[in-house]
Amino acid sequence: MSKIALKKLIKQLAAIKGRHTELVTVYVPVGANLHEIVNQLRNEQSTAENIKSKPVRKNVTSSLDKIIRELQMFRKTPPNGLALFAGNTSQKEGASDIEVWTIEPPDEVKVKMYWCDQTFVMEPLMEMIKEKQIYGIICLDKSEADIALLRGKKLEPIVHFDSIVPGKTRAGGQSSQRFSRVREGMLNDWLKKVGEAANKIFEEHKAEVIGIIVSGSGPIKEMFMKEDYLHADVKKKVIGIIDTSYTGDFGLQETIEKSDTLLKEEEVTKEKKLLQNFFNELQKPHGRVSYGIHEVIKSVEAGAVDRIIVSEATSMKAYDLVNPQSGEKKVIFASVKPNESGWDLMGEKDLPDFLEELADNYGSKVIVVSNDTREGQQFLELGGVGALLRYNI
Repeated sequence: MSKIALKKLIKQLAAIKGRHTELVTVYVPVGANLHEIVNQLRNEQSTAENIKSKPVRKNVTSSLDKIIRELQMFRKTPPNGLALFAGNTSQKEGASDIEVWTIEPPDEVKVKMYWCDQTFVMEPLMEMIKEKQIYGIICLDKSEADIALLRGKKLEPIVHFDSIVPGKTRAGGQSSQRFSRVREGMLNDWLKKVGEAANKIFEEHKAEVIGIIVSGSGPIKEMFMKEDYLHADVKKKVIGIIDTSYTGDFGLQETIEKSDTLLKEEEVTKEKKLLQNFFNELQKPHGRVSYGIHEVIKSVEAGAVDRIIVSEATSMKAYDLVNPQSGEKKVIFASVKPNESGWDLMGEKDLPDFLEELADNYGSKVIVVSNDTREGQQFLELGGVGALLRYNI
């Protein structure tokens, strides 16, 4: 399952609310023995027979039964594990409509779980759809410095330095002035050392790192950014400066905790820039852009598309139709299921999934944008599908 499809399914499952603690969540981790998992769920099914409420008891045991049947269809655990959800989705009091969802996720399931609640447990899947983009961190003060990479939520410390820069306290008089000059020179050497290390690390990872955060306690970080300790191409990647109470390992963790808003704003900014680029090209007489589903597909199949842009708010789907008499096939793009005389509906796909499969064949990239910004709303009103081209056709 693609991450685009998973994102929509997560939204659907997260909206389901049980009347009681009767929605069942099961996560099967990578490498798990399915026979053991089935036996464990059968034991849970026996335990569920003790639930006092008859409707709840029936819904839980029925949900577990459906999940067990789903698991028995697999000869072994899929490469990334499994996530299964089952429960009563009927909105009528006293009525029962047990549905089951079986997901082979795009990333590895690392947690083993069985849980009954009024909602499904979605957090492990939600973590998978988060963009695992790489950011750099430089956390420093006059005493120590750390440089690290942040891959999604995974912190990778790269290097740690300890400083010999003394504090400001010293005897007065002429010796104090000499001490101040010596300290200033040592501080400059210290920041130069940190800068050289940062330049080397981030230039080695320049294709991966999309932004750098500078953090630390006190004014040293501002001094570090004010002067030219970082090369220009590294410095332009700095997206923010964060105050922390600590440096070292605690400082790196504090930087991550305080970066959520900053990184979210960075994502919004990137999305706005992408769409502004699209609209700028659209205004040019021969701009390298196309829009509308049919024009975009035509451009993709010509090999001219660099990036396909699709709004996550679009209701359009791709419907596969076949003429049972002639065997002719075609795809219809619409917001509602087509009902064309002489044609049978064979299947349907969400538009982002259809475009992702198409893009894979032509070396294009699909970017899903929200409609939370003014640009995103304008793009949706334009049809919600567009493309930036490598060249005009």
